[in-house]
Amino acid sequence: MTAPQDDLWTEFHRVVNMTSRELSDWLRTASATQDTEPLPDQAGTPTGQEVLHVLAKRRVDLTGEDERVMRKVVERVHRERRDDLEPTAGQDAWRHRLMSIGHDPLKPV
Repeated sequence: MTAPQDDLWTEFHRVVNMTSRELSDWLRTASATQDTEPLPDQAGTPTGQEVLHVLAKRRVDLTGEDERVMRKVVERVHRERRDDLEPTAGQDAWRHRLMSIGHDPLKPV
């Protein structure tokens, strides 16, 4: 990876402040209904699954698609949070949307 991708890797791991286990658990919880729970690799949003996929990789194994996902997540978190990533309470729907891509606004970065 070149320097711009190094910066993207660092920023992605800064804004994605949930562990892969926390994100996986959240995606399953958010997708569960009273009667069913989806399979772990089918739970949550497609972007949430893509984030889990990237979190499982080493930096040297990233593909162009992984970089696209990382850029999308970083941009979305910055758009919703600005540059201030200090723990912030907000509406539940807002927090849950961000958690579905690996960022918990109530968790310190």
